[in-house]
Amino acid sequence: MPELVMTASSASAPDRLQAVLKALQPIMGERISMAPSVREEHSHGEAMNASNLPEAVVFAESTQDVATVLRHCHEWRVPVVAFGAGTSVEGHVVPPEQAISLDLSRMTDIVELNAEDLDCRVQAGITRQTLNVEIRDTGLFFPVDPGGEATIGGMCATRASGTAAVRYGTMKENVLGLTVVLATGEIIRTGGRVRKSSTGYDLTSLFVGSEGTLGIITEVQLRLHGRPDSVSAAICQFENLHDAIQTAMEIIQCGIPITRVELMDSVQMAASIQYSGLSEYQPLTTLFFEFTGSPAAVREQVETTEAIASGNNGLGFAWAESAEDRTRLWKARHDAYWAAKAIVPGARVISTDCIVPISRLGELIEGVHRDIEASGLRAPLLGHVGDGNFHTLIITDDTPEGHQLALDLDRKIVARALSLNGSCSGEHGVGMGKLEFLETEHGPGSLSVMRALKNTMDPHHILNPGKLLPPGPVYTG
Repeated sequence: MPELVMTASSASAPDRLQAVLKALQPIMGERISMAPSVREEHSHGEAMNASNLPEAVVFAESTQDVATVLRHCHEWRVPVVAFGAGTSVEGHVVPPEQAISLDLSRMTDIVELNAEDLDCRVQAGITRQTLNVEIRDTGLFFPVDPGGEATIGGMCATRASGTAAVRYGTMKENVLGLTVVLATGEIIRTGGRVRKSSTGYDLTSLFVGSEGTLGIITEVQLRLHGRPDSVSAAICQFENLHDAIQTAMEIIQCGIPITRVELMDSVQMAASIQYSGLSEYQPLTTLFFEFTGSPAAVREQVETTEAIASGNNGLGFAWAESAEDRTRLWKARHDAYWAAKAIVPGARVISTDCIVPISRLGELIEGVHRDIEASGLRAPLLGHVGDGNFHTLIITDDTPEGHQLALDLDRKIVARALSLNGSCSGEHGVGMGKLEFLETEHGPGSLSVMRALKNTMDPHHILNPGKLLPPGPVYTG
């Protein structure tokens, strides 16, 4: 009898996985880990209940490593999920069964720095904090600030934004080009170093926000920005939520080039006062401001903003004059999740986000406050109100029943946003957590085109399967 040869189509999923690991062992060696603690670390992101152990974790150190892994995974039809810092909140990095987690966190080089042209090229595993420390002496910085210790590759994959997006834009506006490894292991480069081009399809934008479902990003060409001459930060508190929202809306509508305008409602502010030691402030709805530019420009921004806040019953500006005070304020803002979590020790916090046109923001937030009150849950609210985006931190018992109550509230919040011409996510992305809203937001025709792209670029569906796109029919044309 001739010996049967195992093939991808005939082998079981465990056998296919073992075939990949056997092929990778001579190449990757000790960079393949099946240690329980390493697998557990790569089984989940932040905030969601969902988790699943990968069968193995492979640590890549170069684009070629990623290409090698994907080539074998494509051949044997083994799922692979890219992993950076694991800070995503919608289940993006949760692996399916019999999958490999491909960790890019060792890919931390600055490949090139072009200070004269205000750009650089970095490997995907470097964090934005590390990048800014490394380029500090050039007088430049990378402004996209989602708050966590996120990698640049992960920020590209989720099209991240954050507190400074109202001035500098999101990852979409700050990525010039990419190196991407396709499902087959083929390496391509998209975009370039020029600030604009009218040639070909915009493949860079296709991959930014694709959540690792069309290819794995290994290098990123980034726009850099000059560090401002002057920075001022302030807090203004309001007795009325509507007045705070109206202030933020008027600032944007007047065209003031403010760098950050962040909102915390009274529940979140009370939690942050306790957690971050902001004892000089009251537990009231609060706007956090940052102004940057030349000293004269900053003075003009401040004067106009103060006048708008005063006209909306603001209780006066409290200034953070020193760099240390500014850092303390913004750290308190970035620690809001942990402050909310500390309200009820042992409870679970589910972080959700949505976004609407700025003119509908007040209507949305006031409606969401009514939904929170009706739910009986505690749910602090905060957000990047300068661009119509906000987060609700839903605090619930760490039980299936509590989790379901939180999901029910989340669905009401998203439904409100979609009814006001908004989106189910302004920056968290889709992952697994927002799949059910995609057809309502985009319509079946657009989703079919997206699925057709997925099928073409990843025919075996090995790249982060089950994320970004709900299952459904494919447009064949």
